[in-house]
Amino acid sequence: MREKLKQSKRIVVKVGTSTLTYENGRLNLKRIERMAWVLSDLVNQGKEVVLVTSGAIGVGAARLSFAERPNEMKTKQAAAAVGQAVLIQIYQNFFKEYNQAIAQILLTKEEIENEQRHINTLNTLHTLLELGIVPIINANDTISTYEIEFSDNDNLSAMVAKMIKADLLIILTDIDGLYHKDPRINKDAERISYVAEVTEDIRKMAGQKGSKFSVGGMATKVQAAEICQKAGVNMVVASGDDPTVVHKIIDGEDVGTFFEGGKV
Repeated sequence: MREKLKQSKRIVVKVGTSTLTYENGRLNLKRIERMAWVLSDLVNQGKEVVLVTSGAIGVGAARLSFAERPNEMKTKQAAAAVGQAVLIQIYQNFFKEYNQAIAQILLTKEEIENEQRHINTLNTLHTLLELGIVPIINANDTISTYEIEFSDNDNLSAMVAKMIKADLLIILTDIDGLYHKDPRINKDAERISYVAEVTEDIRKMAGQKGSKFSVGGMATKVQAAEICQKAGVNMVVASGDDPTVVHKIIDGEDVGTFFEGGKV
């Protein structure tokens, strides 16, 4: 079943706050540098790559010396403004090492749901991909509250994958896939390798958030999988501890949880 992933040409990779940062909210620079290398290598192979990143609020909160992710909306948005500037600078520095150009795109739901904005956004993304540039997408948390409150950009990444008709969405997180029980508290938890369709049983298996600096949990990744499956986009959830897992996924190795697109 995973053999088809080897044919993926247009790939969206989403990295969550828990992948980008340590538990204290500070950036995991080694991991981000590794991610830049992996994605640059994919472009060198002739693939089209979009990176959807979270982390602006968490990074901003750490930069502002907050003990944890703020609760008040205006403070979250202020933290996002600070954190986004830090994030894109870090990405720019690391991708530059591999001679890979990047572009920053900040989206709200309106860019996806409003017809004209949708077309404008899609045209921009297509042009960037044709030019061999890696678009780095984040929710515009300074003016939009949807992703702040609900999904740490999991849903956003699925909507982007659907919009550009991606072959594959890879969501990297702090757990190596969907388990039938929470593996952090159940030693007998078993990883689910393949999901043909998101059912109510699958939804019940989804756990809760795992980091004080993030919002998304496995539940939001399952929601993203539903969007992808209905749109015919393959999706894999895997651990982002080692970003080279992206290569393993595209090579068809049995890592993470594979939600096959086009089965529903």
